[in-house]
Amino acid sequence: MNSRILIIDDETAICVSLSFALEDDYDITTTTNPQDGINIIEEGNIDLVLLDLNLGIYSGLDILQEIKKKDPSITVIMMTAYSSIETSIEAIKQGAYYYIEKPINIEELQLLMSKALEFKGLSSRVETLTEELEQRLGYKNFIGKSKAMYRVFSLIERIKDIDSSVLIMGESGTGKELVVRNIHNSGKRKNGPFEVVNCAAIPEALLESELFGYEKGAFTGATQRKLGKWVSANGGTLFLDEVSEMPYTLQAKLLRVLQEREITPLGSNTKISLDVRIISATNKKLEQMVSEGTFREDLYFRLNVIPITVPPLRERKEDLPLLIDYFLQKYCLEMNRNNKCFSTAAYRFLLEYNYPGNVRELGNIIEYAVALSKDDKILDNDLPMYILEQKAGLSTSVTNEGGEGIYIPLGISMKEIEKKMIAATLDYYGWNRQDTANALQISERGLRNKINQYEIEE
Repeated sequence: MNSRILIIDDETAICVSLSFALEDDYDITTTTNPQDGINIIEEGNIDLVLLDLNLGIYSGLDILQEIKKKDPSITVIMMTAYSSIETSIEAIKQGAYYYIEKPINIEELQLLMSKALEFKGLSSRVETLTEELEQRLGYKNFIGKSKAMYRVFSLIERIKDIDSSVLIMGESGTGKELVVRNIHNSGKRKNGPFEVVNCAAIPEALLESELFGYEKGAFTGATQRKLGKWVSANGGTLFLDEVSEMPYTLQAKLLRVLQEREITPLGSNTKISLDVRIISATNKKLEQMVSEGTFREDLYFRLNVIPITVPPLRERKEDLPLLIDYFLQKYCLEMNRNNKCFSTAAYRFLLEYNYPGNVRELGNIIEYAVALSKDDKILDNDLPMYILEQKAGLSTSVTNEGGEGIYIPLGISMKEIEKKMIAATLDYYGWNRQDTANALQISERGLRNKINQYEIEE
């Protein structure tokens, strides 16, 4: 299909001559009225515009702006009878691809148009690949396109530029810190500092000085001044990871800072004003801790202004194929291994496992498999043994001579066993129905009926 070209020039002779010269290679539309040209563009399907710089009472630069407002992807080449470097530069600044002087050399114009359309095609391809990547990965450096994750992405977009406290909740390994970093990196504080305090990893005696800092000589061993994380995070974000592990006595001091937005380092009499956004995370139920008296209720409400719950992997299994592919490529690259793939049996185990350790566990499993597999195809016995025994050992296996197979939990119905066997055999033979039917020793018609009966999809 030829590219669609619109010529806008107030001289009819120019429109006719250019149309005659270009019509063998392009679909040409011409007009001497710039407003008609804008209307044609609004109707769509124009790839490139040849636009006169001087259009009687109209300015070509003004029409260029209108074109770019209607459709920024349209490529525009300016035509001018007046060699003006300043005007030409201004046209390019406003979005024109290039300009050509009148009288027009057709060969030069055709070459310029060819390059302009090639550039448009590359730009369109980049945009398409970017959209595909965003759809594939989900959001920023997140991987996922499930409804559960889109809810998280939507919340991040809506809160990234406000300063309200955020509480991220979710099981270990779900990616809570990734949510926090996306809020910071995509919001108005992205150029400010990002400080992390892991309340579970720092001993209680050191946590206060880590947060609030101290002056030289404030206590024995304080040989120099130390800025606390509060001050270090000024103008940015302070992330309190595992905030549920913060000692009860220190919770009151944290609450006071949140209320007053200022701190006094240990050993100092000078108050320091703070401009810090607080984001906390926990894998525990703070409401239950409040009712048990191990977490302050007033602090809980201060931290939990905007709650975000990151779903466990078992609740967004539609994201598993994307995650499996990501980790497989990641570890093959890191270990300098050939591009590996999973056997049908191994892949089914990965899809059916419940992942109590969530995304972190999935990454560890695939790292293990890539490290230990001897061939380019990762078999089920290359997976950790606990994956194969996920149903408390209540399973049996059926394999062919090459080691391909399926594991069948004891106690399931014969229909389910038959469905699993047919699906696995179809996958093994690349959905070649004749080979599959021969292997299963049934007719192709019988196989087709079974596929429809069990709603087996490729």
